[in-house]
Amino acid sequence: MPKVEFVHIENVVASVTLDQRIDLEKVARSVLNVEYDPEQFPGLVYRLEKPKTATLIFSSGKMVCTGSKSEKDVYKAVNSIVTELREAGIVDTTKEPVIQVQNIVASASLGTALNLELAAYTLPDVMYEPEQFPGLIYRMKDPKVVLLLFTTGKLVITGAKREDEIYTAVENVLKTLTELGITRS
Repeated sequence: MPKVEFVHIENVVASVTLDQRIDLEKVARSVLNVEYDPEQFPGLVYRLEKPKTATLIFSSGKMVCTGSKSEKDVYKAVNSIVTELREAGIVDTTKEPVIQVQNIVASASLGTALNLELAAYTLPDVMYEPEQFPGLIYRMKDPKVVLLLFTTGKLVITGAKREDEIYTAVENVLKTLTELGITRS
């Protein structure tokens, strides 16, 4: 049976709720590494180098953290931002932010070529129109993710809410494709 060559998490997107409003003008004046142009966009962009993320902050106290390579780094980034906002006197809540991962995107290689024509006829819940897009779109039920499969054996996985769902999806799809004779040596 072919073996998975690699799985890389490319992006973790999380929503964050602080239980209070945020004065974005004050943040823009007090904090480095932020971009704020309310005429162009109603939120503020807060960029961190470690972990490398961009977080959109809205006056409602809602945030969206993106660009992280792991769930752990999302928590580090958000906690770092909230700590800085507390130290600058911008937020005064002692409550911890509510962080919820919304989407994890990953890439992977199955280490084997794939027969997408056969996959299109064999797998349930697929869409394959090679004239429109060179990959097959497979909506997996367990875990509930969407996979883009390419003839090279490369994959893109999206829709996961936890990192372990990515690894489970890759192992499950490789097992299924191998059992159905869709993999090529």
